[in-house]
Amino acid sequence: MALDKDTVMAALAGVAVPGGGTLVSQDLIRALVIDGDNIRFVIEAATPDAARALAPVQAAAEAAVRALPGVAQVHVVMTAHGPAAKPPGLKIGQHPTPQQGGPAPINGIDRIIAVGSGKGGVGKSTVSSNLAVALAKQGRRVGLLDADIYGPSQPRMMGVNKRPASPDGKLIIPLQAHGVTVMSIGLMLKEDEAVVWRGPMIMGALQQLLTQVQWGDLDILIIDLPPGTGDIQLTLCQRTQLTGAIVVSTPQDVAMLDARRALDMFAKLKTPVLGLIENMSTYICPNCGHEAHLFGHGGVALEAAQIGVPFLAELPLELDTRLAGDAGTPIALGDGPAARAYAQLAQRLIAGGMA
Repeated sequence: MALDKDTVMAALAGVAVPGGGTLVSQDLIRALVIDGDNIRFVIEAATPDAARALAPVQAAAEAAVRALPGVAQVHVVMTAHGPAAKPPGLKIGQHPTPQQGGPAPINGIDRIIAVGSGKGGVGKSTVSSNLAVALAKQGRRVGLLDADIYGPSQPRMMGVNKRPASPDGKLIIPLQAHGVTVMSIGLMLKEDEAVVWRGPMIMGALQQLLTQVQWGDLDILIIDLPPGTGDIQLTLCQRTQLTGAIVVSTPQDVAMLDARRALDMFAKLKTPVLGLIENMSTYICPNCGHEAHLFGHGGVALEAAQIGVPFLAELPLELDTRLAGDAGTPIALGDGPAARAYAQLAQRLIAGGMA
């Protein structure tokens, strides 16, 4: 029997919990990591009292996984995320710590791709979440970091709302959704709470989200950047070893003006641009099938050709994409035209060795 996540989860699905159901049916398993013959995972209870009630279950879960063929060691942590309570000693938004040398890799992550744009409203976060899901569907181990500190949207788009656990007050255990490991500062705040921080705290928060999150082993980490060319972009490119950046734009001239500024920023920061994406490229009427180019068409492809970078995708404008994002079930999970477009984008990145 192959030792993989499905096998381990199947074993845990046989461990009953008080009140009915199992560890899997009650969605209590977090941060499952398979490192050779060593298995690590977290049992996350809703409250400290619930965690105490699950103490016998922890031992049963460890025994169930240890009984699997090929397992040498099992490490299980019990935690409770609690109702909006901060983990002991964990504070997001500190000043960044000094870093010697140039950009550094993140342990366990093979490739890191930043998804950026020159302006807001071009669908960069929609592209990030759907690309992450599409890559996961292709069998890649994918992480998604929402680096838009002022306007985090990935918790809504990925359908996650639990506060990440931090058993030791230092490392943060990210959430899982649709086969993707997800982390956002929005998960650490109340839904309507604003982040009112100056630059150093923003940069410190980004550093924490990159280095204090237990990402595990990933083939690729997608970083959803905020719009523009500010502190987050500068800090990320100077401190983190990026595979490269993807720039998203809509076709109209005003969007491309700002996209060129993003391209210039990545050039100045010596970050390779892996390609351009034209979002909201075409609209097909669901009633008559007429195809329209509401924002123009082809401007991003022309720009890619002029600067000599790949033109990665034309992504459609459709109502279902917006509805899926608002519902926390990215359109890439399905099999319609938009899902196929994201699948083709993921395949192109994989074939090019970028993901």
